[in-house]
Amino acid sequence: MNNYMMKIQYDGSRYNGWQRLGNTDNTIQGKIEAVLSKLFETEIEIVGSGRTDAGVHALAQVANFKAKTKIDDREIEKYLNRFLPQDISITEIRSVNERYHARYNVAGKTYLYKIWNAPHPQPFMRKYSLHIEQPLDVNEMKKAADHFLGEHDFTSFSNAKSQKKSNVRTVDSIEWDMVDGMIHIRVTGEGFLYNMVRKMVGTMIEVGLGRVKADDVADFLAAKERSLVRHMAEARGLYLEKVEQKKGY
Repeated sequence: MNNYMMKIQYDGSRYNGWQRLGNTDNTIQGKIEAVLSKLFETEIEIVGSGRTDAGVHALAQVANFKAKTKIDDREIEKYLNRFLPQDISITEIRSVNERYHARYNVAGKTYLYKIWNAPHPQPFMRKYSLHIEQPLDVNEMKKAADHFLGEHDFTSFSNAKSQKKSNVRTVDSIEWDMVDGMIHIRVTGEGFLYNMVRKMVGTMIEVGLGRVKADDVADFLAAKERSLVRHMAEARGLYLEKVEQKKGY
């Protein structure tokens, strides 16, 4: 059996998320599988490094698929980019060993969130960032972010749809940069719960607007109560920016 790893970029604006769903074919996974199945003339199923919600974008999603037929990596890449919608791009296809699994081979992930913080809208980024008119106190947001660092039970920052055995996760770093009104927040960790990053960012925004105190984050974490975290940042500002892979594939 031939095993192929792929790296994918996509604009998630018009899709119902990454995961193939039974009631719609309007997903990233569904679109890629449909094209691959035509190329290989058999049903192909791809496995992603993780799911992204409806409206979330990816700069470097990673996936893999297996096929009995051997086709040159470059030919697969060219075929996919020819027949996929223009808002989905395959940036790399590579033959890997048969044991490689895109989800189990993840060593870490980085999510990027973009906030346009200015009185006027940014028309070219309206689908790719969250616009907040009121000035944000970024220093207070950074204080709130510090509470997320390290290992915690993130139940309060998860969604009821999360089916994980444990809600304990480790956030390795939260980095910031600001250029001409655009705030970039990068969150890196080994793995994240469903909606976790969006709820973390949503809470930091509430702190930046003065509606929540930075130290309240520690209380939210300790309480392990989803109802305490009421604000979730919109999907359009979130990007899966990087997926770190374990070596040896």
